[in-house]
Amino acid sequence: MQRRSFLIGSAMALQALGANEKVNVAVVGVGSRGKDHVREYLKQPLATVAALCDVDTAQTERGSKMVEDATGRKPKVYQDLRKLYEDKDIDAVSIATPNHWHALATIWACQAGKDVYCEKPASYNIFEGRQMVAAARKYNRIVQIGMQSRSIGHKRKAVQLLRGGALGKLYMAKGLCYKRRPSIGHTPEEPVPAGLDWDVFLGPAPYRPYTLNRFHYNWHWFWDTGNGDIGNQGIHEMDVARWGMGAGLPTRVVSTGGKYVYNDDQETPNTQHAVLGYGDSEIDFEVRGFPANGEAMIQPSGANYVGNIFLGEKGFLSLDHKGFQIFLGDKHEPGESGVAEKGGDTGPHMANFLEAVKSRRKEDLHADVEEGVRSVTLVHLANISYRLKRELEWDPAAWSFPNDAEANAMRTRPQYRAPYVVPSLV
Repeated sequence: MQRRSFLIGSAMALQALGANEKVNVAVVGVGSRGKDHVREYLKQPLATVAALCDVDTAQTERGSKMVEDATGRKPKVYQDLRKLYEDKDIDAVSIATPNHWHALATIWACQAGKDVYCEKPASYNIFEGRQMVAAARKYNRIVQIGMQSRSIGHKRKAVQLLRGGALGKLYMAKGLCYKRRPSIGHTPEEPVPAGLDWDVFLGPAPYRPYTLNRFHYNWHWFWDTGNGDIGNQGIHEMDVARWGMGAGLPTRVVSTGGKYVYNDDQETPNTQHAVLGYGDSEIDFEVRGFPANGEAMIQPSGANYVGNIFLGEKGFLSLDHKGFQIFLGDKHEPGESGVAEKGGDTGPHMANFLEAVKSRRKEDLHADVEEGVRSVTLVHLANISYRLKRELEWDPAAWSFPNDAEANAMRTRPQYRAPYVVPSLV
């Protein structure tokens, strides 16, 4: 489908929502995370869940029932997001697709005059992230990335303390993604299930025969469609690390690891270590998919230890889903602390998005697309280093690897599968 098919009068055709008018939201991708989107928007006083879209009709049927049970009315249902984007009644889309669809779904939405809430990670690769920012700016769209930590009270307070000098000069942020992941085993090629549009699911990715492991959640572990756990759970902690440090993009990166123990279909590492250097400080990141020990007061959630540690000249700060605690000096004397508020994290983040849709100010967003793209670029840099098995230099101003054609080629796909091509000019 031609790009012009999505344009609705250009950036001049902004929605003029009244103060009391609700935002008509369409959820794109109604799997596990997408159903969370539906539930949360149903709670939002500023939103109406007006439409659902998924390549799998079984998912939209379940999602439609959720909306009907809650509101007494059925939402519109689409299987192809291109048809959804032609619907002029839709003000905003909430994207919960696999990673490899995030950029194109966002760019097409911006071109069609829709505002966008897009799940993390912002983009599947470096090139796509930059095109998402370009599209948001060109078409004056409000684009929020689903890095919900930025809307969580105790995490915002912790970052405020770090920025205010509570630890003095910061020299390191360490992100922990110790999340237990069982083996995915092996699944054979088989016919595409009834009701599933496999071609649209693959979208920009190379064509592969259908297997159960390449669908639903396990797409995370294949390089065609996912970014491994550093780009799944890890991006939340990577973003908090960069946010707390007040950092932009690094100048060097090295990442090591591997897929250990299991013999299965997974391609991405289940154990990974990345160091991103900024000259006078660094971000240190670790992924473990096996049983692991905690670190520096990071509290367990079942078998998982997920959070961040900030280290400075005065001490360190431990931050996770339950709260934060500062420890000062060589004796680790307790400093300021905070606990998590009751309630989930997605609702406040969506509320912030809807408020910005109303105000038309991207500055009101807690996780504007540009911030999301900077954070996920750290993930992409780490994965490129891991896959090339060597340390890399990075030029933040040029968004490139100096004098390194092999690494620069990995900023994007070798080829996009038509017609699902992320455009060079948005």
